[in-house]
Amino acid sequence: MRLKISLLKEPKHKELVSCVGWTSADELYSCSDDHQIIKWNLLNGETTLVVKLPDDIYPIDLHWFPKSLGGKRQTHAENFVLTSSDGKFHLISKTGRVEKSVEAHCGAVLAGRWNYEGTALVTVGEDGQIKIWSKSGMLRSTLAQQGTPIYSVAWGPDSEKILYTTGKQLIIKPLQPNAKVLQWKAHDGIILKVDWNSVNDLILSAGEDCKYKVWDSYGRLLYSSQSHEYPITSVAWALDGELFAVGSFHTLRLCDKTG
Repeated sequence: MRLKISLLKEPKHKELVSCVGWTSADELYSCSDDHQIIKWNLLNGETTLVVKLPDDIYPIDLHWFPKSLGGKRQTHAENFVLTSSDGKFHLISKTGRVEKSVEAHCGAVLAGRWNYEGTALVTVGEDGQIKIWSKSGMLRSTLAQQGTPIYSVAWGPDSEKILYTTGKQLIIKPLQPNAKVLQWKAHDGIILKVDWNSVNDLILSAGEDCKYKVWDSYGRLLYSSQSHEYPITSVAWALDGELFAVGSFHTLRLCDKTG
């Protein structure tokens, strides 16, 4: 009797996974400090190595180009932006081709987000700058300059305003020059993550004070969690605005929109 032995050689990450992004309901891309981008298919359980990035690229944040606008599929929709610790962001195709790398900030680029129309990209960094870019990666403007690192950023539902963090404060800044800026103290520790939902117009924030909070777009507090054991490191809305997810050390929570 002969035995046939086969070894599964599916790719897996060997280092910390720093960011993930859904392309569809059953397909997920993940990036890691091992410089690999891996695609996960939830239907058949397969994993595929999309690309091995150069050794000097340590990913921090990933955001897919908006899928469809007004029913039309976009040619850019197969691309995502990847920000990295070397001060650059990278426009990468679904097949793993790096279309463009742009020198964006001094220090790490901590977050990058497409607006809802896919006409602009915002990046924030350790240098305290907020920059707006065209979809091809050309600098349009430096929207603000803070004295401290900006850990997270989100677009307003109409893509006319930017929400960002600075220390314990949240700031909503319109793109129009000289328009009124809204700023309030939101947490007792550094704010690590924000998200703003386009359907219900509600804002999520998470901080080193181990709390997550829900706000309206005027900065009024609607819900504050109790203090948890560890800092809350991520929050994200479901697209329809009915639920949100909260991430912390060894913990993932799913909450309804009231908290």
